[in-house]
Amino acid sequence: MSNNTAVIVLAAGLGTRMKSARPKVMHTLGGRPLINHVMSIIDDFNPVRTVVVVGAEMPDVAKAIAPVQTAVQMDRLGTGNAAMAARKEIEGDNGDRFDGLVLIVFGDTPLLSAATLERMQNSSDGGASLVVLGFRTPQPDAYGRLVVDADGGLDRIVEAKDATPQELAIDLCNSGVMAVPGKHLFALLDKIGNDNAKGEYYLTDIVALAREAGLKCEIVEGDESELLGINTRADLAQAEAIIQDRWREKALLDGVTLIDPETVWFSFDTKIGSDTVIEPNVFFGPGVTIGDGVRIKSFSHIEGAEIGDSAEIGPFARLRPGTVLGQKSRIGNFVETKNATLGDGAKAGHLSYLGDATIGEQTNIGAGTITCNYDGVAKHMTVIGSDVFIGSSTILVAPVSVGDGAFVAAASAITQNVDPGSLAIGRARQVTKPERGHQLKEKLRQNKA
Repeated sequence: MSNNTAVIVLAAGLGTRMKSARPKVMHTLGGRPLINHVMSIIDDFNPVRTVVVVGAEMPDVAKAIAPVQTAVQMDRLGTGNAAMAARKEIEGDNGDRFDGLVLIVFGDTPLLSAATLERMQNSSDGGASLVVLGFRTPQPDAYGRLVVDADGGLDRIVEAKDATPQELAIDLCNSGVMAVPGKHLFALLDKIGNDNAKGEYYLTDIVALAREAGLKCEIVEGDESELLGINTRADLAQAEAIIQDRWREKALLDGVTLIDPETVWFSFDTKIGSDTVIEPNVFFGPGVTIGDGVRIKSFSHIEGAEIGDSAEIGPFARLRPGTVLGQKSRIGNFVETKNATLGDGAKAGHLSYLGDATIGEQTNIGAGTITCNYDGVAKHMTVIGSDVFIGSSTILVAPVSVGDGAFVAAASAITQNVDPGSLAIGRARQVTKPERGHQLKEKLRQNKA
């Protein structure tokens, strides 16, 4: 791969068809914005320069791709105008011509691969002065058509609305992605006009200009699913289905058992060890790492969590960011954790909330236990040692600690530290008054009447 390739990412579109106040490229796919998927692909391609063209009112996009350099398209006058906005960043302050290859991609095509970009580069290295990435589809609809010449090269790009019936029958379509040597790109862009219905400068017009200049134009074909552009929320849902299928297949090939693959949803950075079993209807948000031999039971929601080898999660468990579970630990049904660390062999089997807590090895957390971590102003930690037994329905009012080997009686409210090996009972003495139950019920019935 050449080390003299630059990339321009066009990401200034507002995406009005998304019906959203958020820029189109900031909508998420598999747990991260579309633009970050594209940037990851570009990182794999390893260009010497990358410039992202954004709109003037898009600080969130610039922040999402930082420290990558941005250029601002002040007026949205078409894709050609957007590519021209990156000129200074590509050529430098002195306006020196960039002699390497310039790839132009779009911030709303998150499924594109570095391998496809490399094939475009190889075509350019083989003598093509302009390379367009195309794809074939049985339903070309509104896509621009790629018209080839007698030698199989690219003759021109015809927009669907301007195509003849014969041209509309062509199934080879334009993705918009191009590769042009820097010595030609901006000279061609300078010649683009805006004599069209929209008064815009179209990047596709440089093909005809290149042919007029006697430059060789070629097509590299990619897979249709790889070149899906996101223009609507329906497109976004379609892309999500495609990328989830890719990740599910990879998990299966990597030694993960998915009992019902279509009901398991991953994020872009989900990492799962071998011999892990994932039951139906499990969702992984960003930031999840799972060891070997883990079992994730149905209807569990996991994000920002690290799970050790041979742990067991769920069903109906929720692990929130900051959760770290040791080996052979156990989180059962309707247990929620947040910023909580459980040591090896620790378990919380039922109906508990463990937030801002550190729990030692082999400790048992009884059903209905709550760490009261928030006092209305600030969060506080609960620290529980190893080999501790916390009885059911216990309330631990942070900041508080329970030492190793301690025993906390059921239904206790723990507001003071518990020393190692101690028995803590934090509840009022039970008082039973004979026959008063009947009397109270009768009084309540009279009051109701």
